[in-house]
Amino acid sequence: MSTLDSGHTAWILMSMAMVQLMLPGLAFFYAGLLHRRSVVTMIMQNFAAMGLIFVLWFLFVFSLCFGETWYFFGSILTYPCFLNVDGEPLKPANGGEAIVPDIPGLVFAAYQGMFAVITPALMTGAFADRLRFKPYLIFIGIWIIVVYAPFCHWIWGGGWMAEWGVKDFAGGIVVHTTAGFSALAAVHFLGSRAKIMKQGKPDNTPHNIPFVALGTGLLWFGWFGFNGGSALASTGGAAFAAVNSEISASIALMVWLLIEWFRNGKPSLVGVCVGAIAGLATITPCAGFIRPWGAFVVGLVAAPFCYLCCELKNKFQWDDALDVWGVHGMGGALGSLLLGVLADESVGGVGPSGEFFGKQLAAVLIAAVYSYGASILILLLIGTMCRLKPSAVEIIDMDHSQHGESAYLDAMENDSKYAGTFFAEVAGIDKGKKGDEEAGPTTTAAFQPGATKPAAAAEVASA
Repeated sequence: MSTLDSGHTAWILMSMAMVQLMLPGLAFFYAGLLHRRSVVTMIMQNFAAMGLIFVLWFLFVFSLCFGETWYFFGSILTYPCFLNVDGEPLKPANGGEAIVPDIPGLVFAAYQGMFAVITPALMTGAFADRLRFKPYLIFIGIWIIVVYAPFCHWIWGGGWMAEWGVKDFAGGIVVHTTAGFSALAAVHFLGSRAKIMKQGKPDNTPHNIPFVALGTGLLWFGWFGFNGGSALASTGGAAFAAVNSEISASIALMVWLLIEWFRNGKPSLVGVCVGAIAGLATITPCAGFIRPWGAFVVGLVAAPFCYLCCELKNKFQWDDALDVWGVHGMGGALGSLLLGVLADESVGGVGPSGEFFGKQLAAVLIAAVYSYGASILILLLIGTMCRLKPSAVEIIDMDHSQHGESAYLDAMENDSKYAGTFFAEVAGIDKGKKGDEEAGPTTTAAFQPGATKPAAAAEVASA
């Protein structure tokens, strides 16, 4: 007899759609922070993740995450291609009680798939101008299997961390820590954009601040489904998670605003947007386990902590263009640790203790080290098969070199028609000269202000 609850089912379906909307939000947030010649590339990477990752999720990654435990992963044979995942509550392959007793298995699987989709997309900020599109697709396809699936299974799929007592309400460890430290690995492995350019330095000025604000609004809206939906029911737990998310984001926004105002003399719109995201990332692992006063503390701590991490990144000259590590990686890690201090047993069934804090700390450290090391190895592997980085010419206009498109008609110093012709010439010369996967042209003279088509073509021909 079906035990489905229509209210819970409706809430998770709506939450699924809200989390899906976070992908375009993330794309606009990141694209606005970049220069105008990488807008299409950034949005493309985020939208491609929506396609590729959910296809893999349907085929076998859902089974790796929530299937019957088989050594390192869930068994790939449990739910391949959503086998036995239907309109009834999802039951383990070996029998027993339903995983979530009152919503359809299809709704649970699709909702969890949204988390799998957005996690590798978070890393795109660290790939800005440094990773070509083909190796990007290969990387996220391998990463979702090698990094995301184990931690999802260990914590959310009934694996050893869950049995040990590690808690992660909506992805502080599974999503933000893994993505953040994988992004840091990519930054270190791929190097700075300045080294690729060979001359000049990367433009870190946001090209479209309204895009950043729009992306923040979409992310903030979607986060109610991200955190509130993680209760997997329209209950008091979802209420705590949603309201706590609002409190943490709001206080973190205000604290970041005050920090910038004090340090720079003026508050910035970009700063308050980043502050809000820091508050949301940090509250994620503890949203449904703490009381509203705890969420206030989380937001109060998140803003200065993430701000300092971003400053530390600048001091060490890590070219994490969009602060994925400082905001998402370290924010998610901080929230996971604060859970060990602020948890309220009457809210989420777990209370604070030294033992619980130690388990959270161990889980965060394992996630950080494993994600960093695995990402380095994945990039090394892909590098043996194809060229990872764009050339010095390609990096100047990633949109044209990777996709033959431009977000703006005046994105080149010369007209857009010439830009397309130029890159067609570059591609032709490169292919005939060294093959598509070998090093591309290295001159940037063609892109200097005032360059003409004959001069540019001559530069490429002589390269």
